[in-house]
Amino acid sequence: MVELKTPAEIELMREAGRVVGNALAAVKKSAAAGVSLRELDEVAREVLRSAGAESTFEGYQPGFATTPFSGVICTSVNDAVLHGLPTDYRLQDGDLLNVDCGVSLDGWCGDAATSFCIGTPRPEDLDLIATAEEALAAGIAAAVEGNRIGDIGAAIGRIGKRAGVGTNLDFGGHGIGHRMHEDPHIPNGSRPGRGLKLRAGHVFAIEPWFWAGPGSTYVIDEDGWTLRSADHTRGVHAEHTVAITSEGPRILTLP
Repeated sequence: MVELKTPAEIELMREAGRVVGNALAAVKKSAAAGVSLRELDEVAREVLRSAGAESTFEGYQPGFATTPFSGVICTSVNDAVLHGLPTDYRLQDGDLLNVDCGVSLDGWCGDAATSFCIGTPRPEDLDLIATAEEALAAGIAAAVEGNRIGDIGAAIGRIGKRAGVGTNLDFGGHGIGHRMHEDPHIPNGSRPGRGLKLRAGHVFAIEPWFWAGPGSTYVIDEDGWTLRSADHTRGVHAEHTVAITSEGPRILTLP
């Protein structure tokens, strides 16, 4: 069932989303060559502690995972694009890092992700990040009353297809509210005019993720979580939690 949130509930979700945005901003500020992924996880953990928020990631174990998740952020480097565990790996100049964060505050959730380069960026990485951010903006722009779920996915898919990047539909956007993952699933590519009709009060996490290569297949590391491109091309991930309102889409996960 897809629940509608009241304006007051959306305000509560905005407070959870603000914590997510602040955590991502703090991690990006701290990320540099020589810093470990585990140290970045601690940066985010301190933001959550200070806000009185709980992680929706730590201890989470969906059906595909062999163990509970061990951090409060996903840290995916280079050819890893989703679900990377925070480890002792120390970032290197030129790395491409994707960071995903989810929190619960006063019973409401927020979820967002960002991708950025460490030190000296590769131009092709900057282009890939720009493609993901453009796709996210297109998906958000399609999240208006009267449209359908398929319109969000189609808007994202058009950007990915135009850029010639790899897109996989197994993981994508989702409803969010009291739980991090609620109905419906929002694939990053679909036919317009299909699926649930959008109404004010719907809240979704919209999250395009792409690989530089044209392939759409992936492998999962032995850790049971880290998802990598099968062709080892670099990947990016961009995400915001977005509320549909009568005035248009509202991003809830800005700092």
